[in-house]
Amino acid sequence: MITDIHTTRNVALIGAGLWGRHIARNLAGLGALKGICDHSHEQAAQIAASSGEAYSGDTYPVAVLSLDDILADPDIAGVAIATPAPSHHDIAIKALAAGKHIYVEKPLALSLAEATAIADAASAAGKHVMLGHLLRYHAAFIALDAAVAAGQIGALTHIRASRLAPGRIRATESALYDLCPHDLAMIHRLMRGAEPTHISCQMICHITPGVDDIVTADMGFANGVSASIQANWMNPVKVHNLTVIGDEAALVFDDTKPWEAKLTRYPMRIIRHDSAPDLERGEAVPIPITASEPLKDEMRAF
Repeated sequence: MITDIHTTRNVALIGAGLWGRHIARNLAGLGALKGICDHSHEQAAQIAASSGEAYSGDTYPVAVLSLDDILADPDIAGVAIATPAPSHHDIAIKALAAGKHIYVEKPLALSLAEATAIADAASAAGKHVMLGHLLRYHAAFIALDAAVAAGQIGALTHIRASRLAPGRIRATESALYDLCPHDLAMIHRLMRGAEPTHISCQMICHITPGVDDIVTADMGFANGVSASIQANWMNPVKVHNLTVIGDEAALVFDDTKPWEAKLTRYPMRIIRHDSAPDLERGEAVPIPITASEPLKDEMRAF
């Protein structure tokens, strides 16, 4: 999307918070970051200074800019938006109207109406919108997706995603918006863009009124594949797990494990007897993958 990313500093970052600083580091490492905007000038200056040291071991200046500076600069082709979720819609609309391609950290928006408005604005402007679905760029998921496509689990039957953690509790967006986009994006990819024919979802709030902490969702597809998601930020143990089950084997992507153990294939199939069916299981086989930083690959794609 953004051309000459290694030689042209044509991307600006809006939002230099906990996640924005990682986006800044990776954009700077690719030689693409021109400037940073944040409501805290001091925070933006600090991240700009440290990001400027990330490019091939050299230092180059990263400017501290206002939103108006960014929108008015014809040399800035793309804008990465990493502000709090309630602000995504307004900033995205302004950036698109100014002729910028945009990357928006998940969630895109907090309502269907706002998300549709962003999509319509991008279409009208002839610009791209890229969502921050980080795990789509994770080497383990890419290998898992390729294995499924190559038939290494047989026919796909079920996808189960668990995203649990004693995590950062949000005050404005629920666990559905904060945690589930990762898993929905992976399911969408594995289903090759097919939309579910039915969805059931339960959300429970325990901490902040109106902000759900626990989410369970089930969905089914026209080809018979089912999928389930479990997410909450109140779990005492971190669980980031995607299990993909076929009629010949299963694949498990466990992002809490070291790289050599993140992706494992489990041979398994149903043996039908005259009485009850039996599950025949083989020996688990780790699938080797090359370690990489998903965010860097995502920024490179932008």
